[in-house]
Amino acid sequence: MIIEIDFNSDEAIYIQLRNQIIVEIAAARLHEGDTLPSVRQLAETIGINMHTVNKAYSVLKQEGFVSIDRRKGAVVAIDPNKVIAMEEMKDELRVALAKGCCRNISKADVHALVDEIFEEYQYQ
Repeated sequence: MIIEIDFNSDEAIYIQLRNQIIVEIAAARLHEGDTLPSVRQLAETIGINMHTVNKAYSVLKQEGFVSIDRRKGAVVAIDPNKVIAMEEMKDELRVALAKGCCRNISKADVHALVDEIFEEYQYQ
């Protein structure tokens, strides 16, 4: 797993980390049951504070992407509840689409973009 943090970004480091882990799962580079690096190990590898990694892992747990095991640490464990996932996605898409509409991005452009991105995650 290769994580790249943009220290100049306005986006919080723990959110960047969370997002990259989610992308790794979606692209099938991380699978159900895979163990993520320890908080200490990942913090040292990336060069960030351990509390930042811990916060990212906590958010991933809260969102149903990982479980925390005392012996194994953070383990990829996808929440199977599709209804909740769809509602969360709907809320996030609503804002993203509103931003696009404000910038005159057409429905056809959005559909093409969704198709392009979705193809990256088609692994089943």
